[in-house]
Amino acid sequence: MPRNIWSGAISFGLVTVPISVASATEDHSIRFHQYHLEDMGRVRVRKYCEIEDREVDQGEIGKGYQLTKEQVIPISDEELRDLPLPTAKAIEIVAFVPLDSVDPLKIGEGYYLAPSGQVAAKPYKLLRMALDRSSKVAVAKYAWSGRERLGLLRVREDAIVLHAMRWPDEIRSPEELLPPPVELTDEEIDGALALMDSMTRDDLEGEEFQDTYTQALEQIIEAKREDREPPKLEEPESEPGQVVDLMAALNASVEKARASRGEDADVHEMPKKKAAKMQPAKKTAAKKTAAKKTTKKAAAKKTSGRRPRSA
Repeated sequence: MPRNIWSGAISFGLVTVPISVASATEDHSIRFHQYHLEDMGRVRVRKYCEIEDREVDQGEIGKGYQLTKEQVIPISDEELRDLPLPTAKAIEIVAFVPLDSVDPLKIGEGYYLAPSGQVAAKPYKLLRMALDRSSKVAVAKYAWSGRERLGLLRVREDAIVLHAMRWPDEIRSPEELLPPPVELTDEEIDGALALMDSMTRDDLEGEEFQDTYTQALEQIIEAKREDREPPKLEEPESEPGQVVDLMAALNASVEKARASRGEDADVHEMPKKKAAKMQPAKKTAAKKTAAKKTTKKAAAKKTSGRRPRSA
């Protein structure tokens, strides 16, 4: 069962819902420590004062804001505690909005909100059903770790989930990163749509969505623990060089995607760039070449090309 990391209440108008908060996700990545290679002694980071050139205790350490390179503004814990935080123990709902109106860049870590006690069960269910039927999400303010934060409340499998959110002024504009203007043909756009169709899945279940890096690292650790040679890992496929022909790249990508799913890569034909207009030109050229030949066979072909065959 997830460990509770915060307790408070959801404020919904005049309705209060006592809740406890637990993380909705788990981090399964393998973490390393630093060790001295000669004797494998643990290497730790010590807190050191640059001016006095000595190690300091935790009781000697405080907070400060660096105004300039030479000037630091000290901020005490008492001053931080006295700051106004009306949402110190409450998740205060301030608005309800459609989910598609929220920029995904603003949405962060997720937490499950559980009702605290039997008295909270009914108002908790009331808020959950209201969110579910309205197809909206709630935007709320709350305080965590001494800071006021913005959050989003939504329903997931009969539970209310709180997502941490970025404030609007924390989102950068992509304007400086956009590519220069380019022209795309309808064939290229249709090709990209065909590739998307060949890669469409009903869910995120499958080997493609497994953490193969962590699995391989676990195999190495287990092998070393048992004093045996680590397994040889398969080399990843080398990335192809830059493809100048975009349509050729799209065609190859569709074939690869369909083949990886056990489908016939030739069933879904990609749109070919101006293919219909190219063929008549080739036939005309062939006829002109044939016209220059003096053999009877070439003359027969030329004659049959002028009039329809008789029954």
